[in-house]
Amino acid sequence: PNTKTRGSASAEAKRGRAHGGRGLLTLSIPPPAPRPLRFPAPLAAMLRPSPLLPVPGASAAAAPPGRAASMRMFHGDVFLGEADVFPIKPGPEGALPFPSNEIRISHLSPASERCPPLAILQTIAPFSVRCKLQAKPLPPHPSLHRLYLTCFNEYKSAVVVVGDEELHLVAMPSKVEKVPCFWCCSVRVGLYAASVGMLNLRCLAIVFDLDETLIVANTMRSFESRIEMLSRRMDIEDDPVRVAGMSAEIKRYIEDRELLKEFIDTDTVTDNGRIVGTQKEEVQPMPGVQERLVRPVIRLPERNAILTRINPEIRDTSVFVKLRPAWEDLRSYLTAKGRKRFEVYVCTMAERDYALEIWRLLDPEANLISLNNLSDRVVCVKAGSKKSLQHVFRDGGCHPKMAMVIDDRLQVWDEKDQHRVHVVPAYAPYYAPQAEMANAVPVLCVARNVACNVRGGFFREFDENLLKKVFELLHENELLDLPYAPDVGDYLVCEDPNFPQSNKDPAPIPEGMSGAEVEKRLNGRAYQADQKQTSSSIRPSDDARVPIRGTVGSSNVQPNGGSMAIVPSLFVTVLQEIGRLCNSKVEFRSTVSTSKITQFSVEVLFSNEKIGNGIGKTRDEAQVQAAEKALQNLQSNYLSYVAPIAGVLNKDTSKSSRNGNGFLEDDLDSDGDTAMQEPSGSKSEQKDHSNVDRLPSVLSLIRELCLEDQHVVFRDQVRNPVSATNEEYHFQVELAGQILGNGIGVNKDFAKLQAAEEALRFLKTTTDPQIKKHLRPIRCSS
Repeated sequence: PNTKTRGSASAEAKRGRAHGGRGLLTLSIPPPAPRPLRFPAPLAAMLRPSPLLPVPGASAAAAPPGRAASMRMFHGDVFLGEADVFPIKPGPEGALPFPSNEIRISHLSPASERCPPLAILQTIAPFSVRCKLQAKPLPPHPSLHRLYLTCFNEYKSAVVVVGDEELHLVAMPSKVEKVPCFWCCSVRVGLYAASVGMLNLRCLAIVFDLDETLIVANTMRSFESRIEMLSRRMDIEDDPVRVAGMSAEIKRYIEDRELLKEFIDTDTVTDNGRIVGTQKEEVQPMPGVQERLVRPVIRLPERNAILTRINPEIRDTSVFVKLRPAWEDLRSYLTAKGRKRFEVYVCTMAERDYALEIWRLLDPEANLISLNNLSDRVVCVKAGSKKSLQHVFRDGGCHPKMAMVIDDRLQVWDEKDQHRVHVVPAYAPYYAPQAEMANAVPVLCVARNVACNVRGGFFREFDENLLKKVFELLHENELLDLPYAPDVGDYLVCEDPNFPQSNKDPAPIPEGMSGAEVEKRLNGRAYQADQKQTSSSIRPSDDARVPIRGTVGSSNVQPNGGSMAIVPSLFVTVLQEIGRLCNSKVEFRSTVSTSKITQFSVEVLFSNEKIGNGIGKTRDEAQVQAAEKALQNLQSNYLSYVAPIAGVLNKDTSKSSRNGNGFLEDDLDSDGDTAMQEPSGSKSEQKDHSNVDRLPSVLSLIRELCLEDQHVVFRDQVRNPVSATNEEYHFQVELAGQILGNGIGVNKDFAKLQAAEEALRFLKTTTDPQIKKHLRPIRCSS
């Protein structure tokens, strides 16, 4: 029969899977006469009454490099047949991985719903093909054929376990051979089984730090230490503004310390004249733990605070915990609609009992991490050690390429994982309580948007590139024909928190709890042995930390090198969306600045072509400039290519695809195959036409932003020859020779309004020092 394999057109394969057939049996009935059923070669061979015969000369043509070895194959103790095994690499490097020169399959991998095994293996173990297998043609053995068809039809692989390694035999279609053919790929034990479910559900992993990322916790001892340190600073400080700031910070510490003291003494607190008593909360035991634990807890939702006692029998282990704003929104996103978007892990330098209790407060219903997984997924790292995703996933729960990290510090992570870390500003509710809500979108909402974009970009690459190409691979293909597999790090812009300390603003008092003293104090026996030392309690870790800050809220860039404010984040989002729609990769790369004044330089590449660059005192500032200039250059230089999505560029950033709380809409909610909705260009254009009379007010606002001796120039550009028949007019706005905005329209007023509005947005958000020197200082900083 005429063969048709899984490597045919991807569209037909998808149709086959939609009907449960995996693209294996295809009935083609073009008029006027129907054609016979088409089968993959091995199934067609099974239906023949005669013995299998190889195509003359096929083995030599299809054989991979290296000398073949003949091996017997078993499933458990059941003999399946013999196969020729071809190493991928010749010589000693191509040594075959099977012990005792036999292939003994222990089990079949879990079935996959939508991802063929080779796509999963290429994602979690790229280019790990060790050898190729080809069943011997004579005598035919039906057991081996049945194994092959089971793997081929059900998206399974046959697994050979060798030590801590799994060898997966992947059934491959062939254009030449009429016998079962396999590729053998190696992967860490357990990793495949964990990853197949995640990839089918379009799920990634997310790893959270605790202290200063999601919460800030203090004991009586740490409160007193911070108050004492601030008092000493005030004694030597001459600046009255800073003295006032420190005094306000001390007052906030004292207020919460008094609440904690009342909780320790009476198991109640007085909040705004109202007495609040403790609630006894039972801690659900983890598997294998029989002890029942009940903690006294007071929740103060108006203060976004919780008081708890790590060891219920020791009052000195009482803790005052402040939850970071918008945690509930981020948690809801991770569990919304019953879909599991991310597998959640925790990696912290805190003591384990403390970490488990803090996570219980953050996830009281155990929706993010189930009790069965809690012991493995809350990972505590010794203070001073490096965090690493390899350690977090030590039991094979996920591959680091499929994980992103939310942390307030980058350097605590192993260097090979740093490109997968989204750095958030350290949470400092006592030092700068208003900083968290200073931006239109809270820090954890920005983190949610980043996670949404990472997940969308990862699975777009997985679906549109990797899956499509894997369906086209045959047994005869070479290792280099395997497609690129996505990495979470490809979709994160890593931000460097290392920047010069401000000489005008002292560092805040470090927050957080961890270290050996915590472990000692939370242990009842250690407490009893040490109870004579009444002044001792849980003390802050020696490595407790907060990155150095400048004046909080003084610019659009977070001064501690963490996440950008919402405008820079949207610039990056818009660029990535343009790249997706144009099937082009957008990259941010750091370069060495040639200026003696500035320190950081960032350039933007669009399909490996430089389209923008920025220079600033911090990497964040340089990235903002680069993103802004890239958008301008894309609009002018790539106009004919991106015209269908011009609405994305012209749309006001405050009205981008987000819901009421500032979150971006998740474009994978339905089934993961739909992209973000694009605004209608015609509707947007009609709306702008009806508002052309706003042009004078926009021009007035622009001139108010600029110094009196400066003026904004509008230039009427020559019409685009390609679109001249469409009567398009082009305007651009310049200030001091630099382009601020571009506009295109069917009449001059419409084009001029577009250019003016884009220029106004640019002037309000720019951090370019060359532009800011021409702006009024009061307007620019407001």
